Amino acid sequence: MKQPAFWMMILAASLCAARAQVEVQVVMDQNEFLAAEAVPVAVRVVNHSGQTLHFGPEDWLSFSVEAQDGLIVVKAGDPPTDHNFDLESSGVATQHVNVEPYFTVTRTGHYTVVAMVKLKDWDQEAASPPKAFDVIQGVKLWEQEFGVPDTSSTNHQAPEVRKYILQKATYLKHLRLYLRVTDSDETRVFRVLAIGSMTSFSQPVTQLDQQNDLHLLYETSARTYLYVVTNPEGRIIKRQMYYYTDAAPRMKTDESGGIYIAGGARHVSPDDVPAPALPPPVTELAPTNR
Repeated sequence: MKQPAFWMMILAASLCAARAQVEVQVVMDQNEFLAAEAVPVAVRVVNHSGQTLHFGPEDWLSFSVEAQDGLIVVKAGDPPTDHNFDLESSGVATQHVNVEPYFTVTRTGHYTVVAMVKLKDWDQEAASPPKAFDVIQGVKLWEQEFGVPDTSSTNHQAPEVRKYILQKATYLKHLRLYLRVTDSDETRVFRVLAIGSMTSFSQPVTQLDQQNDLHLLYETSARTYLYVVTNPEGRIIKRQMYYYTDAAPRMKTDESGGIYIAGGARHVSPDDVPAPALPPPVTELAPTNR
């Protein structure tokens, strides 16, 4: 037997032995993403070895991503996992990671991700089965260039120019609305954000305020509207739901330039941003004897 083939067999046998004793799974809440959208994964590690395993403080978790069409996926590194922990026998640990910043998955297509867990006590690795996901193409609905506000009073240079882009894409046979924040040439992507579901006949209404925050109002389903405000970094700073009543909700501007929603009926939701205030606790008084 040739030496390279022999060592490959030894490596495969050790991986199979480690996999039998330590189970690694990659779990994803969704399997379709726009290019540059965050790709969150949860790596679940189950210890069947009969002994306590030690992980960390660093480099105990790595990933590989492959494209099914043969395209080379460039890897920039592995997500940081700089903490120690011990996992007792029959114990389960879960690590949440966004793998998108560490791999070039900007082209549409079918991909798989594999998690590798380093077992330093045994000088071995355990690998997860490949988990498949797709990068899909969105349809551009609207775009607007804007200047990023600078709060410094000493900066007199021209502002940095960015662009808000609204896109729609079909996910699991349902339309979703996305926000993409890029530079003016769309070569650098700062953030891709899934706003929410939308109807096929929805016409999003947009407006920028004095801080160049984006105000967005659109119909998510029949007679239900979503009002979202995002900042130039693409982060949601307000999210509210409204119902159609005798009239549809609409955006209006007050005398100071502030934007608000008129009409419709506000519906408080757990998904609101900021989070809705909890009702005050009810104090039960002890019964009095008369």
